[in-house]
Amino acid sequence: TRPRRDRMDQMDAYRELICENISYDLLLQERPYEQDLIDCYVELMVETCCSGRETIRVNQEDVPADVVRSRLLKLDKMHIEYVMECLRNNTTQVGNIRAYTLSVLYNAPVTIGQYYASQVAHDMAQEVMP
Repeated sequence: TRPRRDRMDQMDAYRELICENISYDLLLQERPYEQDLIDCYVELMVETCCSGRETIRVNQEDVPADVVRSRLLKLDKMHIEYVMECLRNNTTQVGNIRAYTLSVLYNAPVTIGQYYASQVAHDMAQEVMP
């Protein structure tokens, strides 16, 4: 049972690090009714970071696990809020919600800036129109 214990310890360590990175307590304070959703994101990130596979399927491609792990560990509170907003605004049917959510989490650091820039441009255009 030692390998099982080691795996549990590893998962607990990643869970603690991820919760710290995303300001989990503050997120829950601001979004108490979304705890289940936030917990799902945390657990998906923990499972992915603890995967023993050399590659992880993201965006329908096999990506080195170290790259995925590194990207997920860069996520902060703003990224999680962005992911929540993106998934809330999605209107298409998602076949594999786990894979889709992992892709959104993985892509968050490189798409968040573009997303909010386009939101601002859209809002500014709406204000200019009579």
